[in-house]
Amino acid sequence: MPKVTPADYRSLAAFRYEIRKFLAFSEKAARATGVEPQQHQLLLAVRGFSGAKPTIGDIAERLCVEHHTAVGLVDKLEKHGLIARERGTEDRREVFLSVTPEGTKLLRKLSALHHEQLVRVGPHMVTALRAILSAHEKASVRPLSLVGPDSRRRRKTA
Repeated sequence: MPKVTPADYRSLAAFRYEIRKFLAFSEKAARATGVEPQQHQLLLAVRGFSGAKPTIGDIAERLCVEHHTAVGLVDKLEKHGLIARERGTEDRREVFLSVTPEGTKLLRKLSALHHEQLVRVGPHMVTALRAILSAHEKASVRPLSLVGPDSRRRRKTA
């Protein structure tokens, strides 16, 4: 296990702080539009899914929630006209999801707000992440004397 320095703790704490600030902003923005944060995340996961339309299972995985939790979120969003369900044609047990035009309108508004926020706070997040990665890279680099006797010869001839 690598040694964790006081600077490592500061870097991790700074990064977690930046993430938490962004998440707090995101939660507040979602609630201001009338949806819960997980509902916003579901809308984004459905709209941002690459490839075919996602199933509830796909979205449960993306949100890191149990299948029944995703079903409950979909139920609420469908009730508000923001998500549509479509049964599979080959397997009627499959349920595919899509964002409705009303859901797209709400998601566009939230996504624009999030983009603006990331433009403001992103540099702080990147700085905090770079500090963590930089410390990791320095810890991963072994001094030449520890590499082995043959490596010096190879480096000179390479």
